[in-house]
Amino acid sequence: MPELPEVETIRRSLEEKISGLTIIGVDVYLEKVVKEPANIDSFKEQVIGKKIERLDRRGKYLLLCLSDGYVIVIHLRMTGRLLYVAQYEDVTKHTHLIFQVSNNYHLRFVDIRQFGTIYLLKEDELETIKGLAVLGPEPLSENFTVEFLKERLNKKTKKIKQVLLDQDVVAGLGNIYADEVLFESRILPDRRVNTLTEDEIYRLYHSIVKIIKEAICHRGTSFRDYVDGEGEKGDHQNYLKVYQRTDQTCNRCQCHIKKEKIAGRSSHFCPGCQN
Repeated sequence: MPELPEVETIRRSLEEKISGLTIIGVDVYLEKVVKEPANIDSFKEQVIGKKIERLDRRGKYLLLCLSDGYVIVIHLRMTGRLLYVAQYEDVTKHTHLIFQVSNNYHLRFVDIRQFGTIYLLKEDELETIKGLAVLGPEPLSENFTVEFLKERLNKKTKKIKQVLLDQDVVAGLGNIYADEVLFESRILPDRRVNTLTEDEIYRLYHSIVKIIKEAICHRGTSFRDYVDGEGEKGDHQNYLKVYQRTDQTCNRCQCHIKKEKIAGRSSHFCPGCQN
């Protein structure tokens, strides 16, 4: 699933290209991807003629901000892609929705697994989407501080890996970056949050900020499905320390990386230098 660095890379690759354009047509090939409004004709009517003012992001959600206070919320889920494509290019398999824009290009939503979702809402209705309503602060925002992290973790008793994935502590972390953050901070993913020392929470905070910055700099992690808005892969898979490196040697202590199921998710860690 695309996580914050991937979704932010998609946003950056598209914003300058589509901002200021007008949506002049919409083709929907798989109606179930549009969750709101339920009526597809209503969705089309409300979208067509709207100007794209900017492309924002919140956690793992893309927010296509339109004129008249409308927002198209796109959640890519596991395999979704949002691609900027010339209108003459063939429509590929698994293309479920196309926004035709006023410069002879398309913004195409492609999703092999069909788990991605699209909503059309007014700006003041965004929190009706449960996933958006519960999001914690952005990890690179001024609202995410060591003090905030301490306060939020003080209310938790679950394993730290599960807490990082819950989204209410910090927005946008998924399985890849939770594993990488915990390795960077030398904390085992199955540690109970209430066992973390003040120093470990301090390390955790700085690891979150560092890992997310680096992953965005490398334009995200591409293993299978993820590409940016122009179809280009990221490079961060070449910099991962533990994720998908099971049985390989830790580059910090020379132990072998292990993988275990923790809170229902595959977790990669080094038993030698994480504790």
